[in-house]
Amino acid sequence: MSTQIDVSTPSRSYQVHVGRHVLGQVGQLVRQAAGGSVAAVVSDSNVAPLYAQQVLDSLQAAGYRTVLITFPAGEQSKRLGTLGDILEQLAQAELSRDDVVVALGGGVTGDMAGLAAAMYLRGCQVAQVPTSLLAMVDSSVGGKTAVDLEAGKNLAGAFFQPSVVVADVDCLGTLSHDLLTDSCGEVIKHGVIADADLFREVSEHPLNAPGYAPQDMERVVARNVQIKRDVVDADERERGLRQTLNFGHTIGHAIEAASDFQLGHGTCVACGMCCIARASVRKGWCAPEVAQAIEQAVAAYGLPTQTSLDHDTIFHYATHDKKRHGTHVNVVVPLRIGQVEVRRIDLGQLRELIELGC
Repeated sequence: MSTQIDVSTPSRSYQVHVGRHVLGQVGQLVRQAAGGSVAAVVSDSNVAPLYAQQVLDSLQAAGYRTVLITFPAGEQSKRLGTLGDILEQLAQAELSRDDVVVALGGGVTGDMAGLAAAMYLRGCQVAQVPTSLLAMVDSSVGGKTAVDLEAGKNLAGAFFQPSVVVADVDCLGTLSHDLLTDSCGEVIKHGVIADADLFREVSEHPLNAPGYAPQDMERVVARNVQIKRDVVDADERERGLRQTLNFGHTIGHAIEAASDFQLGHGTCVACGMCCIARASVRKGWCAPEVAQAIEQAVAAYGLPTQTSLDHDTIFHYATHDKKRHGTHVNVVVPLRIGQVEVRRIDLGQLRELIELGC
């Protein structure tokens, strides 16, 4: 059994399946959603040895001719060169526009495979099969695909919705404690922006605690997907409401880039949330207990609430982020737990927020 969540965007409607023991159903679910005759599984060097064969067998049982494409694991592979290699291998496998790319892995794999599918023959189908918590609750849903450039993270990409998403929470059992913890930053974020009850639950019962029940994990992942779905359905291309998903990201992405991507995305977002919450208190935008609750939740997971980076460094990377609009940037600030708002500020005000919160 799995939880089925319907996503309906202007460009495509699809289903997200969240459950246990669903990896073996990938072939059947991809067949129903995407059709085609060839399935190219794209994975990285960490995930492929764990799950690729099971997924390939499932796809073959559903009638697909399959090919496996792998690349070295890590953010450093999220580059145009790797993307080019994937595209060449899709062409060598003679995929047609009716065939499907299956992204098996974490956020980097989902981004790379999704963008490759968007570009190959000007668009073939893609199925997202996330294996990390971060990918399950965030990056696999919503159609954002990208690669990094020398100038910054996710600067070249496209909106390209998947045909289906299959999230097997049993895959989380092979995540290291550090990777699981990193992913929890986005789970906390979803609670802050949209669901006070979820925030309270994940604050009081951390997902990275020993013995966390799989059925609870399935439920929490599904709730996170529903939050992401509601935002994406209303604003597919990030013109308004979808920007609320960037809470913690303006400063978080700067911290991530300054670390040369050695720090995890969720870790940096968690720290960014604390920084912007502290600054919001000092600007009078939210009550002190809002920032305190966010800091306490982040600390409960062993994630950082503060950065040692100097303000100049944070400002430099924050102003080179893709979310900048000329001399302005949109930042997401908390009003209360469960509600945030987007504020358009100039770069001088951004500098002030960094100084107040970091």
